[in-house]
Amino acid sequence: MKQFWWILRLLILCGAMPLAWGDRANAEERLALIFGNSSYGSVAPLDNPIHDAELMSQSLERVGFKVTFLSDASQIEMKRAIAQFGRDLRNAGTDATGLFYYAGHGVQSFGNNYLLPVDVSLSDAADLDLVAVEAQSVLRQMASARNRTNIVILDACRNNPFSDITELNDNGLAEMKAPTGTFLAYATAPGGVALDGVGKNSPFTKALVDHIPVPGQPIEQLFKQVRRSVLTQSNGLQTPWDASSLVSDFRFVAKPEEPTPVQAGELQVWQSVQATRDPVQLTLFLRGYPNGEYADEARQLLSEVIAAELAPPSNDAVAPPTDAENQLFQAAQADGSLAAYEAYLQSYPSGTYSEMARSEVAALSKGTGEDPLAGQDEETVAVAEPQADEAPAQPEAGPITFASPLTSELTAVSGLSLAELITGSPEFPPVEGLPEAYWKDQTCANCHQWNRERLCTQANAYLSLTMQRSLTKQHPFGGVMKRALKSWATGGCQ
Repeated sequence: MKQFWWILRLLILCGAMPLAWGDRANAEERLALIFGNSSYGSVAPLDNPIHDAELMSQSLERVGFKVTFLSDASQIEMKRAIAQFGRDLRNAGTDATGLFYYAGHGVQSFGNNYLLPVDVSLSDAADLDLVAVEAQSVLRQMASARNRTNIVILDACRNNPFSDITELNDNGLAEMKAPTGTFLAYATAPGGVALDGVGKNSPFTKALVDHIPVPGQPIEQLFKQVRRSVLTQSNGLQTPWDASSLVSDFRFVAKPEEPTPVQAGELQVWQSVQATRDPVQLTLFLRGYPNGEYADEARQLLSEVIAAELAPPSNDAVAPPTDAENQLFQAAQADGSLAAYEAYLQSYPSGTYSEMARSEVAALSKGTGEDPLAGQDEETVAVAEPQADEAPAQPEAGPITFASPLTSELTAVSGLSLAELITGSPEFPPVEGLPEAYWKDQTCANCHQWNRERLCTQANAYLSLTMQRSLTKQHPFGGVMKRALKSWATGGCQ
């Protein structure tokens, strides 16, 4: 019967509780175009740009960017990719963020910056715009999208590959004007030369990737940290540079949000319920927060508790007391004398009620000068010795029946029988913090699935010494309910 009830309850729970909502769609679309050019044909090749671009792509994907990555791109491939990037930004809407990253050779001419494709070939400075890609074309595509935030990162200030062309003898890149809503970042200051790095990555890109995952860091603060890191690594020879016309805040990773009062309340309830591992309280929690942050965890824990309940008993499970033992212990309780409890212990020294009998013996022996617990260790004495403040406030004069009217200081309980109480409503929430809508005006039988047989099973648990402390703990009907159950079980649940 018990197994059937648990299975039925599990089926009802699974059918009634919807699965938690999936992750919310990211309202802000993030698009990135990444170039890494290393294998040049007519000019000096570079070791690190392709590795830098790969590392940057991976880092941006982890923080929500949809990345288009091209390595060792020709001029036509670069121009087509930039044009498509502009179309994608325009389609993404004004809330989108666009990011352009380039690692490779770059030069300046007449104040303009040019990014060099791997198939570049130049003998006359006048042909530069015909064989290279003007960096300003990226800014024009971004400006046409009218989106809120754009970021341009150029790790392209390495040595001049056209040093033999006298008209192209300026070092590094020129500083560009940032259209409104744009953040421009350079590996080094205007006119300076950036280091390609002695390892697999350039100092600038490596520092940038290290700082991107930091939660809540504004982009301006991030590049200050990058600048400090590169200055340290280069012994002051390379100073990353940036210029900004941003009008809104941007963070690669959002700062952690403070929980709302509702979220904090849900957490408090969940922590309380989780610690109990009580299937009733877990069910109530899921009723109160079916789509909450901890709903999936609560369902998992409830499944584990139910699985443990349905598992077959182990071979060393304690056998229930026999009728003879029950009758002898009930007789000892009815007699209430020291001799009656000692008689029970002589017959059942390790019986179901032995610890309770020893506790009664210890209490009845006070004032006689005898030490009935002599020879037992201190831990056993501590368990067996009842504390004064745990004595029930209501005397239990004889077994209570299922229909006996109870006497209590609580007006909602006094005069009612156990049969009537289990169809009543609790005086306070059974789970601290549970919204009233989930317990107010509900009956105890709604949650406990009580009937006379199941209530008797619970009542018998209070006969165990290990449950005595729970008799004084708070209950929706006060302590009288538990004490009445104990007395009812003593009389055989009549």
